[in-house]
Amino acid sequence: MQTSRLGDILVKNNIITSEQLTAALQEQKMSGGQSKLGSILVKQGLVKEPDLVAFLSRQYGVPTICLADYDIDPAVIKIIPPEVVQKYNLIPVNRAGSTLIVAVSDPSNLFAIEDIKFMTSYNVEMVVTGESDIKGAIDKYYDQSASLADVMDNLDMEDLELVDTEEEVDVSSLERATEDAPVVKLVNLILMDAIKKKASDIHIEPYEKTFRVRYRIDGVLYEVMKPPMKLKNAITSRIKIMAELDIAERRLPQDGRIKIKLGGGRDMDYRVSCLPTLFGEKIVLRLLDKSNLQTDLTKLGYEPEALAHFKREIHKPFGMVLVTGPTGSGKTVSLYSALAELNKVTENISTAEDPVEFNFAGINQVQMHEDIGLNFAAALRSFLRQDPDIIMIGEIRDFETAEIAVKAALTGHLVLSTLHTNDAPATINRLLNMGIEPFLVASAVNLITAQRLARRVCGECKEKEEIPAQALIDAGVPADEVSEYTCYRGKGCPTCNNTGYKGRVGFYQVMPMLEPIRELILNGANTAEIKRESMRLGIKTMRQSGLTKVKEGVTSLEEVLRVDRKSVV
Repeated sequence: MQTSRLGDILVKNNIITSEQLTAALQEQKMSGGQSKLGSILVKQGLVKEPDLVAFLSRQYGVPTICLADYDIDPAVIKIIPPEVVQKYNLIPVNRAGSTLIVAVSDPSNLFAIEDIKFMTSYNVEMVVTGESDIKGAIDKYYDQSASLADVMDNLDMEDLELVDTEEEVDVSSLERATEDAPVVKLVNLILMDAIKKKASDIHIEPYEKTFRVRYRIDGVLYEVMKPPMKLKNAITSRIKIMAELDIAERRLPQDGRIKIKLGGGRDMDYRVSCLPTLFGEKIVLRLLDKSNLQTDLTKLGYEPEALAHFKREIHKPFGMVLVTGPTGSGKTVSLYSALAELNKVTENISTAEDPVEFNFAGINQVQMHEDIGLNFAAALRSFLRQDPDIIMIGEIRDFETAEIAVKAALTGHLVLSTLHTNDAPATINRLLNMGIEPFLVASAVNLITAQRLARRVCGECKEKEEIPAQALIDAGVPADEVSEYTCYRGKGCPTCNNTGYKGRVGFYQVMPMLEPIRELILNGANTAEIKRESMRLGIKTMRQSGLTKVKEGVTSLEEVLRVDRKSVV
């Protein structure tokens, strides 16, 4: 368990007990480090926020401040970027010559202060206040990024009154509002800024009193701006027009696609999903950048032995290879990488996808249309009349699709597909529960791989991290191997947007259908028995795969534990 300077001080002064600190640190770890210790202690009722602030003020000899009664100069706000204030939960409040006064909730975090000194070249003096006060001030002063503010300078709010918030919307008025230059600029800003920050998804979310934009970067959501509420319908409609959706229909979900041209002949596709919510339509855009698509199997993070198993099975002339994991775990990239490896002029490859995320020359890709009866099962039947060698099915969702896929795998075709299960052994039972006979599963399936994506430690600000030996043992490292582990973390720098992480790497559990596992399936074994046998045969769990990445210095122990919460290992 990692120690906490603030926690140790509170325990030493009998504010909380060591047991309470351990429980709070555990909750902090479960949140992936996103929640601050002080916030957790206040939430648990172990200490009142004013009492905590008063104690920290006395302990460190730092004055207190009430941010609600204080007007901060916008020029001071610009000194520290929004991603940094959110990371450290602090805010600049004043500047006097070469000294910058910063309000913090945790004066023990000297690392944050040193980082601010290095970043701004100011001498930094602290004042202390409650975490909720700082969050309120961040919302107040950092609602809009500098670029957003530039866009909004020329915005005539009166023009936006045309966008009615009632159910009955004047479509012509709505269209006029979406053509307003600042709205167009703002939407373009959001789309381009997401590319710049290497986001995988954009979330545009309306609530009763707020309207926010979040990016998913390396698998984690970050709030980036809060546009004015009056822009809500105009922004939503602008995106729907770009995606060629019906702007008058606000009661039903809609899906579309936006394609924009960037410099240098590069294209960017956005997959758009509109969902009606209580306070308006939530829009999620998935960025599909083919130029960043990594289809080299050797660079996805497979360990040598697992990669050898995977390559051997996808090169067999028939059988089924299944990739499992939750949404956003990289299943599609793994399948595309396998297809890129298999894509030769001698092979007839057909895919059924919903949706088609990337197009590939030499592969016959079919987009599903459930509304007209073109689903995975129907596409699969058609494929079998097209003289296929290799078939890829986006997802096996029901018995009908599973049955046809198994028959195809047994009649001389290689079938690649995905399933939503927690790990590789659980996939067997998922197929059995769909109604597939055990002898068919044992015969048809060549290999199952389960995967998750974790963040890579940023190479620019990478530094060693002292992890207690017991923490490594608790995580699953054999006691005799602890000395071989050198752990790293990212300090945070402009390259990684001060997160300490840049890019992602996969954790993989690759389970070939070895003879002992086939026998267990035929004998009706449950998931636990198959799992035990696979581990006995030397097949790594995803936790073990993650710990290997820690040993190699690719990711942090904290990240392995965060990702592991989403899986069963």
